[in-house]
Amino acid sequence: MPALRISHTTSTHAANPAKLLDIGAGTSFSQLQSLGEAYKVAKLGGHALTPEQGFYLATRGGAEALRLDDRIGSLAPGFEADFVVLDLKATPLLDFRLSHARDLAETLFVLMTLGDDRAIRATYVAGECVYERDRPESFLYPGAASSA
Repeated sequence: MPALRISHTTSTHAANPAKLLDIGAGTSFSQLQSLGEAYKVAKLGGHALTPEQGFYLATRGGAEALRLDDRIGSLAPGFEADFVVLDLKATPLLDFRLSHARDLAETLFVLMTLGDDRAIRATYVAGECVYERDRPESFLYPGAASSA
């Protein structure tokens, strides 16, 4: 994907779009909401950000931008396993809209435009479940389960 161009009055600077999809690039800690904002900003600038590009930039693309793609950014043997499990029925609107999604691209688009922190069912850090929405104590510090 070519670099986005950010125009200023005196010069044009190339920006790696993967670096723009972290919490510093938006007003939310939710990557799903940041993806939605990135989609809107790209549209305002006359660019298209497909759902596939957005999720790539938030995962593998971010790892490549940081030159850490040899250990993060993919679910693969030997990689650090930090990931979230999404609940596609987290809200009535998300459930309704996704029931009409025709393919993976449309499902990803709905997630990046309607998804937020409520869609996170579980969070894993180093392969260990540290957050599970429906668990009585929803958050556990990494290593707490193995030391108990």
